[in-house]
Amino acid sequence: MELQKMGGEMGTERLNGSVPDSGKTAVLEDGYEDEERVLPEQEEFLPHIASKKLNQFTDFEGKTSFGMSVFNLSNAIMGSGILGLAYAMRNTGIILFVVLLLCIALLSSYSIHLLLKCAGVVGIRAYEQLGFRAFGHGGKVVAAVIISIHNIGAMSSYLFIVKSELPLVIQTFLGLPGNNGAWYMNGNILIIVVSVCVILPLALMKHLGYLGYTSGLSLTCMVFFLISVIYKKFQIICPLNETHSEKTTIYYNGNNGTVEPETDVCTAEVFTVNSQTAYAIPILAFAFVCHPEVLPIYTELCRASKRRMQNVANVSILAMFSMYLLTAIFGYLTFYENVEAEMLHTYIRVDSRDKLILSVRLAVLLAVTLTVPVVLFPIRRAIQQLLFHKKDFSWPRHVTIAIGLIVTVNLLVIFVPTIKDIFGVIGATSAPSLIFILPSVFYIRIVPNEKEPLLSRSKIQAACFAALGFIFMVMSLSFIIADWVTTGRSSGVGH
Repeated sequence: MELQKMGGEMGTERLNGSVPDSGKTAVLEDGYEDEERVLPEQEEFLPHIASKKLNQFTDFEGKTSFGMSVFNLSNAIMGSGILGLAYAMRNTGIILFVVLLLCIALLSSYSIHLLLKCAGVVGIRAYEQLGFRAFGHGGKVVAAVIISIHNIGAMSSYLFIVKSELPLVIQTFLGLPGNNGAWYMNGNILIIVVSVCVILPLALMKHLGYLGYTSGLSLTCMVFFLISVIYKKFQIICPLNETHSEKTTIYYNGNNGTVEPETDVCTAEVFTVNSQTAYAIPILAFAFVCHPEVLPIYTELCRASKRRMQNVANVSILAMFSMYLLTAIFGYLTFYENVEAEMLHTYIRVDSRDKLILSVRLAVLLAVTLTVPVVLFPIRRAIQQLLFHKKDFSWPRHVTIAIGLIVTVNLLVIFVPTIKDIFGVIGATSAPSLIFILPSVFYIRIVPNEKEPLLSRSKIQAACFAALGFIFMVMSLSFIIADWVTTGRSSGVGH
């Protein structure tokens, strides 16, 4: 108890370097303990000699196995961006898509290496605290704001899927021929109901660790989604024969229709560039962002070291790379030019009453709904560190922040018309910051010049990495804005 009281008073002083090397530990409000002694140039984070002392401050300190850490980080990487990958491949071509996906995966692994190197030098295990150590309070604010923007975008994309898919699932389940105008067929009302009844109770949990079981269920649902996409590739015949009447004749399971096939619609593009290509890179970058969760997972890793955590990251990124690539290829080769920005809607055009697709839609809805509370926790932690850093835990404040965030995201989902806009804009701003820019500048500022001079190869590489991220951000935003001006926000997206 005495150490916990000391945490609020000494946390800031320790970060400023004014607390001597006493070997004590302070507990912060967000649940992550902050070591008062700095571990300079240390290969192993959370050394074995201190493990017993540190374990008393958290139930999860150093107890997570390598395999479970891979599972947790993979779940952090996996998001609703997987639903837009086939659309991205449609607008880049297969070869360009594979090259871009591979490059972003490798760059994500390198940026995690930079974060782990910074954490190993100063012994800090929170993204915002690295910003404070590198640039003071301003760096902490910038890191917290970027994390908040990114996670709000992720929450918005998850709820947008609920808004667009849940009414259709209910319609199919009830056997209705169309939207009957009832309240349970209104997506805007449904996301409010889901937010109040499911998301809010989970978001009110005091500790993120309580949501571990729901994270595992979410990842399992997305694996089921991938298996179904592969299976459906060999059932659905291109082209889809669409008419403007209520009854649509289709090419499905080998059954022939009456309209002449459009050969260009069912041809795979190896390499292509069009006005929609600007969305491809942001969607891919958004799909690999897991950086706010890397350091907490590092903290909980059993026998933690930089090399061991880097292996966790590499295995997780490789697993998600494989899942993303398979989903994009089989989804694109199923529908070709007919694939939509939200791939589940494309399957509805084939057979809206297909039992497997209905199961897939339910699985995806369950996965994204249960992921929203997990994504909300880092935003609340950032707000607490910025505005209530020296305050003790307060249930009224804890609940108020959660409700405020959920209300904000609901309003965003109701008024932003397409999921492509969410992926494109958020991915073009927050993703390059979290993947490229912040890890690089933190590395340059935090790693001592005595260990690596400013003009050393490692820091020059980090500087080039940051510049690449800035260039990517500016170019992506420019292309997206130009596309909005010339074609409109909803261009190329059908829902």
